[in-house]
Amino acid sequence: MGVRTWIGSWPVYRQFTGDDPLGRGAAAKSAGSERIKARVSTADKVVKSVCPYCAVGCGQDVYVQDGRVTQIEGDPDSPVSRGRLCPKGSASLQLTTGSAREYRVLYRRPHGTEWEPLDLDTAMDMIADRVIAARRQGWQQEEDGVPVRRTLGLASLGGATLDNEENYLIKKLFTALGAVQIENQARI
Repeated sequence: MGVRTWIGSWPVYRQFTGDDPLGRGAAAKSAGSERIKARVSTADKVVKSVCPYCAVGCGQDVYVQDGRVTQIEGDPDSPVSRGRLCPKGSASLQLTTGSAREYRVLYRRPHGTEWEPLDLDTAMDMIADRVIAARRQGWQQEEDGVPVRRTLGLASLGGATLDNEENYLIKKLFTALGAVQIENQARI
């Protein structure tokens, strides 16, 4: 390699002699950086999501390749976090792909000490039966001669990971069931 070629390979030289005086584009690139590919460049699609951990509700970009989550990063379009994630949110890929993740419903009977697997249909039926029983048991038709038609046996507390549409549907569901204690902890 000649001296001229060697000096021409210096980013500072290319910055001062080329069309990139601030050194933010072509002048800053090297042969090594040309070969580097972004770890998300092979993703088939990007799905917008919300971090599942705390009540802040930071936006996330979930990168999917061949039907599998390959990377989760902060969403720069999020007005809440502007692309930033805390250490817990940054590690949320492990939540979806970690070896400790359960892919089945586990149930522990009252006074039981062991968890047992249940199929999803059985678990959903158990939840529905318990909601109906709690509604029936806590139902108030009237109080002090005033019709109230409500139940105090059900309540809902949502979190910041719920979006407006989910909160709307939860409010509709619990209102239709007659619940009056419906709250969301999100304050953003």
